[in-house]
Amino acid sequence: MEESQETFLSHLIELRDRLIRCLLVMGVALIPAAWFSGELYDLLARPVMGALPQGSHMIATGVITPFLIPLKIAAMTAFLVTLPFTLYQVWAFVAPGLYAHEKRLVLPLIVSSTVLFFTGMAFCYFLVFERFFAFINRFAPKSISVAPDIEAYFNFALGMFIAFGAAFEIPVVVVVLAITGIVNTQQLREWRGYVIVGIFVVAAVVTPPDVVSQISLAVPMCLLYEAGIFFAQFIQKRSVPRLEEPTP
Repeated sequence: MEESQETFLSHLIELRDRLIRCLLVMGVALIPAAWFSGELYDLLARPVMGALPQGSHMIATGVITPFLIPLKIAAMTAFLVTLPFTLYQVWAFVAPGLYAHEKRLVLPLIVSSTVLFFTGMAFCYFLVFERFFAFINRFAPKSISVAPDIEAYFNFALGMFIAFGAAFEIPVVVVVLAITGIVNTQQLREWRGYVIVGIFVVAAVVTPPDVVSQISLAVPMCLLYEAGIFFAQFIQKRSVPRLEEPTP
């Protein structure tokens, strides 16, 4: 009983130390991000400003909004920059309790999930935003002077980044479901029709009410689902002989 309590406390202490490391690294990254927070917001606002008429500006309706929004941008940037380090700490914490074949898969899954999340954000920023704001601007009456609020735009952009970043994690989710035995690749293929319908429903819910954004999210999700099935089948074929291999 005492040994189990000591083991539990040692795990808590290790978890605390790793959380502190993550927070310290994020705090260090926050300093340069806060210094360039204005430039970072200008970079974030470039897609919407490029779609607005010449000479348009964004506005801040809150008293402290011009200070808070760049600070939030800096915090978001610091989190994204240090995300690989944070995920590595997660992997290092759970690694001792894994089998050898699981250790071989966890680190690639963490790396691939990080890359896919950033890819989803980049896809949203470089491809979706440009078409979406141009589409919206075409419908704005000529008698209206469009001046987006910076807080509303930040919340919109952050929500879209999270939606596209999470959507691009589909291959990782499919692979994890397959290699853990919850589903098999044959079932994933049989459910393809239902999944596609579900994808378009999700895309309609999480994106703005326009066809451009919905299709821009739904089509990559369908392709990523197929990619997840392919990689799940490939990994299962290679890992079957080593499923019961213990940790050395």
